[in-house]
Amino acid sequence: MHWIERYRLIAVVRLDDLACAEELAEALLEGGVRVLEFTYTNREAGRAIERVRRRFEGDCLVGAGTVLDAETARHALLSGAQFVVTPTLRRETIELCRRYSVTSVIGAFTPTEILTAWEWGADYVKVNPASLAGPSYFRDVLAPLPQVKLVPSGGVTLETAPAFLAAGAVAVAVGSHLVDRRLVAERNWDALRERARTWAELVARPDSGVPAS
Repeated sequence: MHWIERYRLIAVVRLDDLACAEELAEALLEGGVRVLEFTYTNREAGRAIERVRRRFEGDCLVGAGTVLDAETARHALLSGAQFVVTPTLRRETIELCRRYSVTSVIGAFTPTEILTAWEWGADYVKVNPASLAGPSYFRDVLAPLPQVKLVPSGGVTLETAPAFLAAGAVAVAVGSHLVDRRLVAERNWDALRERARTWAELVARPDSGVPAS
C-alpha cells in the first residue's frame, strides 16, 4: 500500500520561510505525520525537499506541491521529491511522473476533469477547494467513478476530515489547519507536534472513513 493511503494524511507546508524545514519535519514526524508536501510557492522548496529527505530518509515521504508545469516537476524530482502535486489538470506533468515512476497527485474539480486526470495516468486526483465541494460531492462523484482515488485539499478541518474519508477519499491534504504559520514562526515545536499527533490519531481511528449507517 502506498504511504498516502496507508497514513491517509498529507501535511501541506506552504510557508514564506523554509529555513526551519528540518525542525518542522521532525516535529511533524514525532507527532505521527509521515507524508510531507513542500509547495513551490516558495522558491526554496526544492532545497527543503532535499534537506528533509536526506535527514529523514525512510521515515517519511517527501513531495512537491503547487507544481504548475513539467519543468517545475522535473526540478522537484531532481531535488528528491517522491511525489508531485499539481493545483490544476496538467497532462505533461502526469507523463513526466509516469516516465520516472514517481507518484502524481493531480488537481481537478469537475467530474470530467477528475476522470480525465485518471485516464491520463494520475495516481491520485486532488479535489480543491474541498471546502467548496464538501464530503457529499465526493460521494456523488465516486458513485459512478469508484476506481478513482480522491484526495480533498483546501479547507479540510478536524471536523470535516472524517466525513471526507467516510465519503470515499483515500486521504486528506491539510495545510494551515495542521502546519500553523504562527506556531512555525514562534518555533513552537511542542505545540506543532501535539497538533500533528491529533491529526494522525484522527485519521487512524477505526471509525474515520466508515460511512454512517
